[in-house]
This record gives sequence, structure tokens and C-alpha cells, in this order.
Amino acid sequence: MSVIPSSDPDLRSPLLSSLEEPARKPEKGPDVQKLTIDDMLQKHCGEFGTWQLRHFVLTCLAWALEGFHTMVMIFADREPEFRCLGSGCDEMAKSVCGFEPGSWDWVGGAGSSTVAQWGLVCGEKYKVGLVQAVFFGGCMIGAGTFGHLSDSTLGRKGSLTVVCLLNAVFGCLTALAPDYWTYLLLRLLTGFSTGGVGLCAFVLATEPVGSSKRGAAGMSTFYFFSTGIAMLSGIAYIFPSWRELYIASSIPSILFLVIVLPFISESPRWYLVRGRINEAMTLMRTIAKSNGKHLPDGVVLALDEDVNESYVNDQSDKQGFATKEAITGSVIDVIRSPVTRVRLFLAVAINFMCSVVYYGLSLNVVNLDTNLHLNVVLNAVAEMPAFTITALLLDKFGRKPLTIGTLWFSGFFCFAGSLMGGVGIWKVVRMICGILGIFGMAGTYNLLFIYTAELFPTVVRNVALGCATQSAQMGAILAPFIVVMGGALPFAVFASCGFVGGLLAFYLPETLNRPLYDTITGMKEGEGGLSGV
Repeated sequence: MSVIPSSDPDLRSPLLSSLEEPARKPEKGPDVQKLTIDDMLQKHCGEFGTWQLRHFVLTCLAWALEGFHTMVMIFADREPEFRCLGSGCDEMAKSVCGFEPGSWDWVGGAGSSTVAQWGLVCGEKYKVGLVQAVFFGGCMIGAGTFGHLSDSTLGRKGSLTVVCLLNAVFGCLTALAPDYWTYLLLRLLTGFSTGGVGLCAFVLATEPVGSSKRGAAGMSTFYFFSTGIAMLSGIAYIFPSWRELYIASSIPSILFLVIVLPFISESPRWYLVRGRINEAMTLMRTIAKSNGKHLPDGVVLALDEDVNESYVNDQSDKQGFATKEAITGSVIDVIRSPVTRVRLFLAVAINFMCSVVYYGLSLNVVNLDTNLHLNVVLNAVAEMPAFTITALLLDKFGRKPLTIGTLWFSGFFCFAGSLMGGVGIWKVVRMICGILGIFGMAGTYNLLFIYTAELFPTVVRNVALGCATQSAQMGAILAPFIVVMGGALPFAVFASCGFVGGLLAFYLPETLNRPLYDTITGMKEGEGGLSGV
């Protein structure tokens, strides 16, 4: 065997070159900057431009539909006026209880309301409150169900599609109810779908909006709800029959599904937390283009817990941004975290008390002995200035002071209403106190949606909103039974709820100018590890 001389450079150089030269790195692509959605909207896409305005208006039309399906009970379940047909009837009486059979008749006939249709008076009067409570019970179940589905599999737009479809179907079927118990069941099912409309529409409308514009945008969503209630009063005037009214108030849900929903986009925040980065980036480019701006190629969306690693140099990492593992959350995660646990408890309690007052005052118009259609319109119109004033003050004073102030404002006038008599001029004064009470509570009810949404990260935002909405529905379940008591007692209960709710709001943190966090971890890091709240 011959040995190769080690001094031969021609033979040694190929071997040594591979050992001595450092390994070559792959060529680097351009730096990729990670941005959260809030940062991308602020720097490149626009916080509330043409795209957000159009999307906001179209999405918030669903709030009018919720107003239809919720407040239709005021007219469908009202006790109509009666007329005497002979002896055994007293025209000055406030109730038909004790009248001789055949001595009186309902004005407008048996089809004017469910009360006239199935005789829900005297010993059967509790059934009116029961069907209204069952509706809100369905809302409570639906809010929790669709709050979870909109955070997970269905998404915001998918959940909104399902609830509007169910609303249209159940609303039309309600008009065909042959008896009270079928009517009760269908109102339960309508409540189940209605419970998801508001929270899905609110989140879907406000998540593409930048942080500095989100407060005013969120407050504006409820203009559509109040407008829906005012429109419902006109629809009820045109269609005095309760069966016709249910069909007329359900048709807009069908029109919304066919005409409006195809032009509504899914939330980019939901795409992001589900790991669908391509869809999120495509939507952000569309937003930027529609707003007359340009989204550079060197930026990419990332969760707030990832943005500390601001730049990625390896081109393969850039490709890895196209898809990421979906991040999910549940109410267990909210309770497990000390930061979100106390917030959830407070949000649930305050929403419950706010709802008792809001729906109680709305339904209490039947006890005021004045024109029903006019009272409903006045209550709806009274809400709108509250939204405007709250929106103007929201970014100046913050969420927390306004929540406390509006709760106590409403509580004060409800307390004043409890001191007023029910005859003469005092009846008018009590009605004014009720209008001012709903003025304050409408501002609170609206503000709580924004406040609650900002208190929790994207991954559990709709779950938390669902819990808060469920508690609100529990308050709404209680409201009809309080209203049935009549007299000054309802106002006294409403005043107590307003005062206690304001006290609880003291323990919530301020969220003004804080970002919408994506994950619980990102929120903890972003808020410096705050505990308790």
C-alpha cells in the first residue's frame, strides 16, 4: 500500500478546505417586523377609515334585529283595552276581573295580543311575566353558547349568520303558535338565538377598529338597537295583530341574511388567534387599500405575546408565519387566571344589576297608564342622547368614572320615581323619572359592552362577554316579575341596583388607551403582572 505524501498540496487542499472554512449560512431574506393588530391599524391601515365605517354600519344593523325580537313582547303581550257590552261590566274599572262572562269584549278582538288570545288576566296574569322571563332565559343560554362558538369553531361572522337565521325561523313560527305553551316554547327558542346577536355583532363591528377610535365606535353600536325599538313601535302600530307583528318583525332578519351578510368580513383578530395568518394579512391589506393606505411587505401580524421578538431574519421563519397553531380559551382559563377572575366576577354582577334596571324600565311602560306606542318611542329616543354624551366623554374621563356616574344617575331618578304617586301630575312626573332613569342606564348598558370587551383578551373575549351577557339575561328574567308587582316597588328595586352596581364598578381597572390584548399571557405581560384586577 502506497502512502500519499502529506506535503502534496493538490491532494490535501480539497479536504482541508471543507474542514477549515466556516460553514456557509443560507442567504437571509429581508427583515420581517412583527406587529400586533392595533399597531398595524395605527401605523399602516388606518384606525377608522372607509372600510371600517362601511363594515361597522352593516354589522350593527343586526342590533336593530335584536331590538325587534326582544321588545316585540311589549306589544304582543300587552293587555288591550276593553269595552262593555252590557250589564255586569264597569267601564271605569282598570281590570276585567270579576266581570260577568259576555258583558265585555277586548278592543281589537281576541287577536290583538296574546293576553286577549288566551285570557292571560286575573289568575293567569303570571303567564305574561313567565313567557317574558323564559325568553330572557333563552337569551342567557344562547349568549353562553354562541359566545363560546364565536371564539372557537364558528367565528364571529359564522355565529352571527346562525343566530340571524334561527331568529327568522323561530320568529315566523311564533306567529303560528296554536296555544300558550307552544308560544312559550317558541319564545324560549327565539331567546336562545337572540342572545347571541348583540355580542357577536358588537365584537365583529369593533375588533377591526383601532384603539383610539374603539370607544366611540362601540358606543355608537347601540344607536341601532334604540332605532330598532323606535321602528318596532311604528311596525306595531301598522300591524296591531300580534301574529302579524311577529311575522313583520322577523322578515328583516331574512333580508339581513340575504342582502347584508355577504358584505361583512370575519374579524382579523379571530383569524390571528386561530392561527390563520394568511387570511388575517389578506384582510389587513384590504383594509389598508380601502382606506387609501399601503401595507408594506416587511410587516406581519403576530400575537401580542410574540412581539417582543420584533424581527425575524431567517426566510424560513417568514414562511412559518403563514400558519400557526390555533390558540383557544375557555371560561376555565378566565377563572384560573387571577388577573381575569376578579374582572369576570365584577363584570357579571354589574351587568346583572344594569339589566334589571334597563329591561325593567323598558317593560314598566305598561304600568304608566299612558300611550304605549308613544312611551316606547320616548324611551328609545331618550337612550340616544345618552349614547352621544357617553361617547363624547368616554375618552376624556375613561370607562370607570362613566360607568359609576351613569349607574348612580339612573339610581337617583329611579329612587325619585319610587316616591311619586300614580295619579294626576305625579303620574307624569313618574314617567319623566322613568325616562331619565333609562337615559342613564342606557349609557351604562352600552358602555359595559365596550368595558367588558377591553377587560379580556381576544382568545377569551367572547367567552367573557358571553358570561356577562348571560348574567344580564338573568337580570332580564327577573325584571318582568318586578314589573308585574306594579306601584312604587319596581322603582325602588331599580334604584337599589343602580347604587350597588356603581359601588362594584369602583373595583374595576381603567382600560382607556390600553390595547386589546390577544392572549391572557400577553395581557399579563402588557399590564406588568397586575394581580387581582
